[in-house]
Amino acid sequence: MSARHEGRAIRTALKKAVARGYATREEGYILIHASGAALADFLAAAAALRDEHKGRTVSYSRNVFIPLTNMCRNRCAYCTFVKSPGDPEAHTLTPEEVLRIARAGEAHGCKEALFSLGDKPEKKYARAREDLARLGYPSTFAYLKAMCRLVVEETGLLPHANPGVLSYEELAQLREVTASMGLMVESVSERLLAPGQAHYKCPDKVPAVRLRVLEDAGKLRIPFTTGMLVGIGETREERVDTLVAIRDIQRRYGHIQEVIVQNFRAKPDIPFRDRPEPSALEMARTIAVARLILGGEMNIQAPPNLTPDAYGFYLLAGINDWGGISPVTRDYINPEAPWPRLQELEHVTREAGFQLEERLPVYPEYIRPEFIAPSMWPHVMRWAQ
Repeated sequence: MSARHEGRAIRTALKKAVARGYATREEGYILIHASGAALADFLAAAAALRDEHKGRTVSYSRNVFIPLTNMCRNRCAYCTFVKSPGDPEAHTLTPEEVLRIARAGEAHGCKEALFSLGDKPEKKYARAREDLARLGYPSTFAYLKAMCRLVVEETGLLPHANPGVLSYEELAQLREVTASMGLMVESVSERLLAPGQAHYKCPDKVPAVRLRVLEDAGKLRIPFTTGMLVGIGETREERVDTLVAIRDIQRRYGHIQEVIVQNFRAKPDIPFRDRPEPSALEMARTIAVARLILGGEMNIQAPPNLTPDAYGFYLLAGINDWGGISPVTRDYINPEAPWPRLQELEHVTREAGFQLEERLPVYPEYIRPEFIAPSMWPHVMRWAQ
């Protein structure tokens, strides 16, 4: 297709998407290849849709990061968080360590306790089973549930758990001790399960399994965060497929409070150490597609610490949230990427013409009795009021 015809196709797809209020899958396939003047028009349309529904306010959550265990039965090719049992850095936090981190967050004005952990390491490693037995718990899930309860009861911080793949029954139990939960879809591409790809031999990264968790969370009315990873071997069209899958589930259940568009970062200790990172422009193009596919009502986030020199640019592509920012703990998923200081974040946000606003781990529109367990309602309302 000639550049002129390609530009015409992009503008036609964009016009239809704007008139409708969202882009179809087929329009997404066209828009994600926008370049030149058509790309500028595309970014502007995505930003305008955000302004129409979200105004000029960009939110963030002040949190403390609690890495409950860094052992995992999956070994994704882009992950530096996970450690093998023999690694001296492999560790499961004790309750005392969990509380120490939470109390440091409390002292620094945090409201969110972000629990991140590996998927069911006890299914693969004797070391993980021994750690849990020493702590007095039969599973990582049981320990997570207990630590969420401990933190909310002792500090008042609101747990947001990234527990990995859980059953319907486990999600229902965890709902009783959390304000919100999350699970990144990452990609719906089955290709990434093949040898040499990002999710080879990762049983919890099968797309259908992760989408089932999103559906179960919807049935349980759990305020849920999900998202995609950009640059892990997926095609642009597969990014569109991932966003459409998320949108379809959101349309059925209405519980997805936030979608993260996160860029891959190369690290020296991962199999993908030599893979190229997506550019800021590639990220902006993907964010704009996410805004057009997911619509103006969705909260869309891009982590500022993963593009430290250019994250303000993402405001021009349609995001309305910076995610969790911690004044206490590092980003254990991307330890090489420090959080921006809040003063810097506010400056960058204001420079782009927006106002920075703090939020809770559960978004304001989800602070309703049907989305919050009765056991958590008083804790959430303490901060919401």
